[in-house]
Amino acid sequence: MFRQHCLNQNPKSWHALASYSLLVFLLFSQSWPSIMADEKVAEGHTWQDAFEVLGISWNHDGTLHREIQIPMVNATPTWIDPNNPPLALSADIQLSPESKAYVRLYIPVTPSAITKLPLIIYLHGGDFVLYSASTVIFHKFCNNIASQFPAVVVSVEYRLAPENRLPAAYDDALNAIFWVKNQASYSRGRDPWLDYADFSRVFLLGSSAGANIVYHTALRALDFDLRPIRIRGILLNQPFFGGVFRTPSELRLIEDPYVPLYMCDVLWSLVLPPYANRDHEFCNPIAGRSYLGRVSRLPRVFVKADEGDPLSDRTTQLVKLLLKNRVYVVYEYNQGGFHGIELQNTTAAQSLYNSMKFFVNSSGVTDDEDSHASY
Repeated sequence: MFRQHCLNQNPKSWHALASYSLLVFLLFSQSWPSIMADEKVAEGHTWQDAFEVLGISWNHDGTLHREIQIPMVNATPTWIDPNNPPLALSADIQLSPESKAYVRLYIPVTPSAITKLPLIIYLHGGDFVLYSASTVIFHKFCNNIASQFPAVVVSVEYRLAPENRLPAAYDDALNAIFWVKNQASYSRGRDPWLDYADFSRVFLLGSSAGANIVYHTALRALDFDLRPIRIRGILLNQPFFGGVFRTPSELRLIEDPYVPLYMCDVLWSLVLPPYANRDHEFCNPIAGRSYLGRVSRLPRVFVKADEGDPLSDRTTQLVKLLLKNRVYVVYEYNQGGFHGIELQNTTAAQSLYNSMKFFVNSSGVTDDEDSHASY
């Protein structure tokens, strides 16, 4: 069951999932050859190679068939088994009756009735084309965040590409922020679980593609008056970025088993607006363009990268851009590791939870903080 809440303001509307007709798909394939499945991509691989790794294939209407290997799980709104307590409670909340948009809300099993908790808006990973807020690995991740910080967590179900190319996911994330703003503003219509939240301590957290979404959404959010909520910081875990020219870490780890370069190239072709290349600002934040003038206005930023991740140089480039714009940055660069290590290694996951918890709990002590980096 969904809890239903109508938005009390009119942010950018949610659009129904778009589907391409077969004719449009074929015409588009002819006008942009790189979308063909047998087209060569980086290092002599083909689109079919990438599709097999991702577990996807084309439907006849140009949408994707996703052979999801990771199960999805229901929310756990109540503590049913007294001998097997959940890490956190969770509930799916439909954002409006007119759309399928929802968030999965998490609270600790026994939240304090006195001390308000930070509110974390979470964007899951999945290369922009896979998975859901209900995918078990991200559900467990949010359970741990809610339990360990402790915090109220709002996990966003956003639209996937290529059916909905960027900036659709950014729009969905921004609408989730608007929903939180409305919840903060209207106490009588507020979900009771959000009574535990401190709306003056809101954070945006994302992993991989979710971290890309968080970065761009944070920049977009600067255009709006979000009071009474206050976004105190953003957390970027192994952000998924790219570019036309290869970095040393990409070349060193060109056949990485988790994010090989040829797979990344195909993903960006599925995700970016039609005819955009990998130096589009959605992919390459250093290109910036319309966003560069806003970077200096970002709140404090936590960034985490791993030496064994081909995307680590892209992360370092972003950190340098942030520092150049005098943004407060905490940069955690780990030796070894790989992309998505926290989803497979409990020690790495706990280390990440500890670092993010410290960042969140040390943020918002004062309104004015000096800009510097911590390594």
